[in-house]
Amino acid sequence: MKTNEIQFGGKSYVCRIVEANDGEELLIAPTTLLDALRQTNVAMHEAGGITQRIGAYQIRYKGHKITFLDTPGHEAFTAMRSRGAQITDIAVLIVAADDGVMPQTIEAIHHAKNAGVPIMVAINKIDKPGANPDRIKEELSKEGLLAEDWGGDVIMTPISAKKKIGLDDLLENILLVAEMQELKANPNREAYGVVVEAQLDKGRGPVMSVLVQNGTLHVGDGILAGKSWGRVRAMTNENGRKLKNAEPSAPAEILGMDSVPEAGDHFYVMDEKKARAIAELRASRAKEEEQRNVQKVTLDNIFEKIKEGEMKELDIIIKADVQGSVEALVQSLQGIKSEEVRISIVHSAVGAINESDVMLASASHALIIGFNVRPDANARAMAEKDGVDIRLYRVIYDCIDDVKAAMAGMLSPTIREVLLGHAEVRQVIHTPKVIVAGSYVQDGKITSNCQLRLIRDGIVIHEGKINSLRRFKDDVKEVAAGFECGISIDSYRDVKEGDQLEAFELKEEAAELK
Repeated sequence: MKTNEIQFGGKSYVCRIVEANDGEELLIAPTTLLDALRQTNVAMHEAGGITQRIGAYQIRYKGHKITFLDTPGHEAFTAMRSRGAQITDIAVLIVAADDGVMPQTIEAIHHAKNAGVPIMVAINKIDKPGANPDRIKEELSKEGLLAEDWGGDVIMTPISAKKKIGLDDLLENILLVAEMQELKANPNREAYGVVVEAQLDKGRGPVMSVLVQNGTLHVGDGILAGKSWGRVRAMTNENGRKLKNAEPSAPAEILGMDSVPEAGDHFYVMDEKKARAIAELRASRAKEEEQRNVQKVTLDNIFEKIKEGEMKELDIIIKADVQGSVEALVQSLQGIKSEEVRISIVHSAVGAINESDVMLASASHALIIGFNVRPDANARAMAEKDGVDIRLYRVIYDCIDDVKAAMAGMLSPTIREVLLGHAEVRQVIHTPKVIVAGSYVQDGKITSNCQLRLIRDGIVIHEGKINSLRRFKDDVKEVAAGFECGISIDSYRDVKEGDQLEAFELKEEAAELK
């Protein structure tokens, strides 16, 4: 954001670091980069060398101020978007030159695009053996990010945070993108901005970290943040130094709120009494909203939403077991023609359905379609809580037919899957005739006449019937959660320790158009 050059010494911009890779080594990269830029040692203070919390850091470069927002990963990026926070001006995607573009990188790209901010790329670790920036550019081009020197519009800067190579180029490019975006802020007005993080401190009470987006925040100002209100009692910068004022793009930690706001809430300076009245009204409305069951988009209610004019675009997230299945589903679904609604693929990737997928679906009001994959326990619980519709298929044509039928309001009677329980294989016993999976029932129950799905690393390996279910040497009809049992799968022997077993039954019921 541009500020008054005379008063504040130049321009100010907000930049976000989006972590593109999982794993301890790769997660260090953004914070290590900030260390190099700030000549500090933030990374060494992080537990295990991994960024644990969201932090904002400001540097000065050639008369400009640049604020970096460092996050624990793309999940936080999506969480902020889901609360409606447009917190950053630029997303810097950091990709290791020796690793290449990973599934996590692709996912981070989708999250950044859906947040609606321009993307830059920092190709890190160019000093390492095996580093190949051109390969990174080629892989990113397949994801819709084409480098400027390849005829595209995405700035990609080769750097080494460790050796401090290319850092000036990166900063220059950040300022260039910011200039092109024509971002402006007015310091001479009442402040507003975004809550970056908030917590309850036992000694200090509610504490919130904010980023001022416009205006100037002063100690003593009345303030409203979401359903919280208060007066700025004390204010410090990211280094713990006391502040009297916080200018545009400045990060600050604030004391004086009546309660802990949510990360992503917007804050506004206003009269304290007015702030309290609005906060209480918002809290009351939020409670009423919680009591109502807000209807999300499901395959069952698509037609009604189209008919009522509520839906012009059907957003879908696709997860599948292999890339070929992903591509086939994307192509097939995008090939469905309708005058009333257009199908948009928000995100597609290989692997199990996880919390990040559900978070993105909730924020985008999207359906999740899984092919030969299953949601993990946390994703399943979050989807149920947020009302996200997850549809799972083993045959591509069934998926295509269901979407077509739903859009036409002609869903036929369907076979509904009723989940019974889960078990973990802890020992595999080999016999001449069958393989027995010594298993522990984690939740629900396993019955002798149920269908069984074998899942390995989130991928469905096999689906079939139980041949026998035993407790010790006795055949039993069911085994409840918390007990061990021996399970053999009809005509199937490829069972390994650590495999997940999912028990279910199929019931036929008429489709509902809600």
